[in-house]
Amino acid sequence: MATQLDPIDDLHSVSASDVKKQGWRGVTRALQEHGAVLVTNHDRPEAVIVSAEEYTALVVLSRQEASRTESALDELRRRFDDRLGVLRAPATGARLRSAMRGGSRLKGKVKAGSTY
Repeated sequence: MATQLDPIDDLHSVSASDVKKQGWRGVTRALQEHGAVLVTNHDRPEAVIVSAEEYTALVVLSRQEASRTESALDELRRRFDDRLGVLRAPATGARLRSAMRGGSRLKGKVKAGSTY
């Protein structure tokens, strides 16, 4: 199970021509020994091969993170909607017109928050 991913530069590297020479059996041996294999072509990273178990673990982690992100976004949306809900109150229009008619007399203080 994947707990921490190695940077791509730290992975065991095999050239594409070596993969062709060694065949699939050589790739699976390297996977068993190193966990992940970086395939290079002309010394440039081209692909990373991981076991099916490792891939499944990565998918599970990705979905869990996506779910956490969606939950956080849902909470932000709910809080935003709650804040905007104040604008639907019956007296909101009158309060806003009153605030706009009166001059701004802040006297060095900023008016902010749910009371204004």
